[in-house]
Amino acid sequence: MKITFLGHASLSIKVSGINIIVDPFITGNPNASNINIESLKADYILITHAHQDHILDVESIAKNTGAKIISNYEIVTHYGSLGIEGHPMNHGGQWEFDFGTVKYVNAIHTSSFPDGSYGGQPGGFVIEGEHKNIYIAGDTALTFDMKLIPMQTKLDLAILPVGDNFTMGINDAIMASEFVECDKVLGYHFDTFGYIEIDHDAAKRKFYERGKDLMLLDIGESIEL
Repeated sequence: MKITFLGHASLSIKVSGINIIVDPFITGNPNASNINIESLKADYILITHAHQDHILDVESIAKNTGAKIISNYEIVTHYGSLGIEGHPMNHGGQWEFDFGTVKYVNAIHTSSFPDGSYGGQPGGFVIEGEHKNIYIAGDTALTFDMKLIPMQTKLDLAILPVGDNFTMGINDAIMASEFVECDKVLGYHFDTFGYIEIDHDAAKRKFYERGKDLMLLDIGESIEL
């Protein structure tokens, strides 16, 4: 499983030869000017919620690649009206795709499209594929619901927001890693704009002091599990 950070909360995941894009916000992110969305490969696009900083490039990528949307019912219905195929899910639901199993789990946040219309309830994803299991938290506060995840799935990586203000910050992300029982964390949703800028060294040090590994990748950088 190869995971590439595309900036903000955007990810590219390659698993079992399948290409997945998560929450593409690239053309609107000046920090991601090195990423060309026309060159991105996508068989699926996972969307955690409907805010613009998570869906800006969904339509362009989907129409360029033929990717299928995986998200909540309201988001999939929205893109269906634009002629984009999707697979709707809701909290607690699980489905076996050709790249692995996806479960849609709780997140505490808001969700509306840029025009203010309802974007369904926000969520995260637990993905099991290639004998590796990851948790993509989406935009969320710290929640006790995270404790349910390790009761069913032993995680190899937790992908958590760390920018604070709109989501969890560093201290809560450390607690979240304890709740999901995963010491290997990929941080995202940081540095894109002033409200969520973080001190990288201080953040990594706090995780290290708790016996955990926080990775803050450069945009375009990848890790393999």
